[in-house]
Amino acid sequence: MPDHVIPAAPVPTIPTADGGAFPVRRVYCIGRNFAAHAVEMGHDPDREPPFFFQKTPDSLDPSGQFPYPPKTSDVHHEVELLVALKSGGTDIPVDTALDHVWGYGISLDMTRRDLQGEAKKLGRPWEIGKSFERSGPVGPLHPVTQVGHPSEGRIALTVNGETRQEGDLNQMIWKVPEMIAYLSEYFTLAPGDVIMAGTPAGVGPVARGDVMEAEIAGLGTLTVTVV
Repeated sequence: MPDHVIPAAPVPTIPTADGGAFPVRRVYCIGRNFAAHAVEMGHDPDREPPFFFQKTPDSLDPSGQFPYPPKTSDVHHEVELLVALKSGGTDIPVDTALDHVWGYGISLDMTRRDLQGEAKKLGRPWEIGKSFERSGPVGPLHPVTQVGHPSEGRIALTVNGETRQEGDLNQMIWKVPEMIAYLSEYFTLAPGDVIMAGTPAGVGPVARGDVMEAEIAGLGTLTVTVV
């Protein structure tokens, strides 16, 4: 192997509940996967083929702080279940898809909503609104051996103690096995890939100094301060 001509970047990781580190390869995010959220964003909630966008692996941030990003005045919170894969492949059947999951965690898909809105109007990609630095606050991952495969239970987010988002994992339009199977038709999934599984209704803006607390049943809470 040739020597690197510049220093190699470190592999982004997510801490795990037992003290280890999960190396991240790719980050897939599903859009509008809760019907009520689809409605609040102005779309038909009927089940349609899923669609995905990506964040960069190094945008995932376990620090507990979210720096308010530049070039925006409308940053929104979106609480999401994060699915971490231990194996992958192509054309994975739905009925074996969960065999590829290492564990689950709580994540936030922070969004520069004004920039995303401009991109939508112009028919452009969403990355400028979705994939900026530290746009994916995350909590520790919990292995399947400890938490099983969460398919129902409360998912919620408060800002400064006020409930903003509240739903149930069973309200996801596309379930975790279906997301894995669908993605594997278009991409070769691999160990280290993570999927952010969509957000319930109630997304809204945050400001510097706000404290967000995200909760998913069985996975604890994630507290993030906007700085």
